[in-house]
Amino acid sequence: MAEPTSLLLALLQRAQAERDSATLALRQAEALLAQADAQAQALHGYRQDFDQRWTAHFQHAGTATLLQCQHGFGQRLTQAIGHQQGQAQQLANRVQQSRSLLLRREQRVAAVQKLLQRRHAAAQASDNQRDQRHTDEAAQRASRALHRQPSPVDPAG
Repeated sequence: MAEPTSLLLALLQRAQAERDSATLALRQAEALLAQADAQAQALHGYRQDFDQRWTAHFQHAGTATLLQCQHGFGQRLTQAIGHQQGQAQQLANRVQQSRSLLLRREQRVAAVQKLLQRRHAAAQASDNQRDQRHTDEAAQRASRALHRQPSPVDPAG
């Protein structure tokens, strides 16, 4: 019984290592997602500030060339925001995949632990049955030995 248990313990250690690795990957993916989201928000905020500044500036004065430059820069900002949001979405998908993988790894660890508990309980029950059988056999031998002994004869009688 020791060999299968040691194999299960090795399997448990491997499953736990894989789970820990999946946990680390999830944390890293979440950090990258948070960073990408923050960058997308910063770009969006910059775009709003840019639009407000240039709208105010062109209300007072501005040339057609300057307006074209402002418009071109605004388009590039919009493209950068779209690109950043796309990256954030890819990272969000990666986070979801990492969560799914972690869940599978945690389920595997739990399954191996449960199997180990069942094997331990079965071994304990087997040990208890063996001990009970030995106790019963010893009691039967003692009972037989007691019944075989001749009664003490009363010499005075």
